[in-house]
Amino acid sequence: MSGSGATGGGSISGLCITDIPRELLARVPAEQRGPGLGRDAVRLLVSPGGAQPSLHAFRELPHLLRAGDVLVVNTSATLAAAVDARLGGEDVVVHFSTRGDDGRWAVELRAPAGRGTTRQRPGGPAGAVVELPGGRRLVLEEPLAAGADRLWWARPSSAPYGLPQLLREHGRPIRYAYTERDQPLSAYQTVFAVPAADGSGSAEMPSAGRPFTAELVARLVSRGVQFAPLTLHTGVASQEAHEPPYPERYAVPATTAALVNAARAGGGRVIAVGTTAVRALESAADARGVVRAAGGWTDLVVTPERGVRAVDGLLTGLHEPEASHLLMLEAVAGRAAVRLGYAQALARHCLWHEFGDVHLLLKEDNRHGVHC
Repeated sequence: MSGSGATGGGSISGLCITDIPRELLARVPAEQRGPGLGRDAVRLLVSPGGAQPSLHAFRELPHLLRAGDVLVVNTSATLAAAVDARLGGEDVVVHFSTRGDDGRWAVELRAPAGRGTTRQRPGGPAGAVVELPGGRRLVLEEPLAAGADRLWWARPSSAPYGLPQLLREHGRPIRYAYTERDQPLSAYQTVFAVPAADGSGSAEMPSAGRPFTAELVARLVSRGVQFAPLTLHTGVASQEAHEPPYPERYAVPATTAALVNAARAGGGRVIAVGTTAVRALESAADARGVVRAAGGWTDLVVTPERGVRAVDGLLTGLHEPEASHLLMLEAVAGRAAVRLGYAQALARHCLWHEFGDVHLLLKEDNRHGVHC
């Protein structure tokens, strides 16, 4: 998602921000803000390395890229991952985060907060039984990470039917308090989403891909921009504590590896659509930036110290001041680009979060520049 749900104080790469102003929180999808608007009715902030950023309509993206560029997109479908449940005598909301290889799910239990939103509650305890709709149960077994109890591994009962069906029949998209109202699951699917046969998917939308429409994809292709698909199933973000990302399941196919390697050899730019695409692609890249088919679980955290090897740019949403994703932005484009971009985003009243505006960051040493 384009950041977690809190709006606490912090600093974005040296730019002091005590709060994201409430009027800059995108409360509804772009297509609901006025008649005749589509998903692509958002703005695009472009930060070319340490140069001065510029603001465009997202529909201008085909004119800002060039033939030979490759957009790497995440095809993970968003799940209806929030389910009402009971724990003892308490109403809870289960956020299904990640499907494990052993049939368990990593889950977060939250307390209902009214109007479809939730608030933090203590995790666990081990052995607790969560009653789900339709007679299904979850048994909490252990925290996902040592020393943290927000996310727990939980084992579902084997009857009467599987969790994918439970989510389809009783789930809804995870919603954060800054949004105005519940939205259908279709509002959280990107044009790139491909449902997984085993019911896996993303607990939160890979939101950088949301503004793309079929028409815009066709325009990009007609200009010689290629699309390279991969999959990374996103887990539940931390609303209250900006934690480093947990391990997530990913797959980079051989065709995508070949497209990326060919683009880099031919002087094209490899631009990841979303931080999830960066994490997956960099997990499949060697020290020289050569990408190979890969899959499984990645615990990679991209930081300025580690840097990026296969990515020349990143298209992403606007993140919270304390979000760990900001380190990835700095790794791609440098601290100056992030600082200048966020100053411009505030000054030009850009919108934050998954329904908000998007930010294109390019490597400081990019030789092609931006075509305006």
